[in-house]
Amino acid sequence: MNIVVQSIPVLDLDGFPVDLMTAYKNKVLLLIIYNNDCLGCTGRAIPLAYEFQQQYPSIQVAGIHANFVNREATKASIKSIFTSGENPFPIYIDEHHKVFDQFESEGTPQWVLISENGELFRSIFGSQDNAKNRLFYALESLQESNNKLKNAK
Repeated sequence: MNIVVQSIPVLDLDGFPVDLMTAYKNKVLLLIIYNNDCLGCTGRAIPLAYEFQQQYPSIQVAGIHANFVNREATKASIKSIFTSGENPFPIYIDEHHKVFDQFESEGTPQWVLISENGELFRSIFGSQDNAKNRLFYALESLQESNNKLKNAK
């Protein structure tokens, strides 16, 4: 059974509500749900997300900082983890970890891959090589099926 994601309500870094399914309609979305306090997130997963963004220009990479009690982030604390001081891709805030819960995340980082028609394609936990390989194959597989669909039209 394919799960169609109707809505992903988050806040932008200025505190304004955004629905990612509306903002990135008809785009393949690779979301990384993370937290600044997670060393695997900031040390491996965020650089990997950036790498995927470079490798797959047709997909939209976005970060979602899951706010937990006493582990909330601000615009400044989110930007502070990047050496350039600038976000490498759009980053949003998940107040009260609702999006984290929505995708039944096992922890952080949690990768969520959504097809351009809004179907949940994969949800993968972790930042180790195993997760990286699974994510790479998921992206390749999704891109392949998108190309077949486009060629069939």
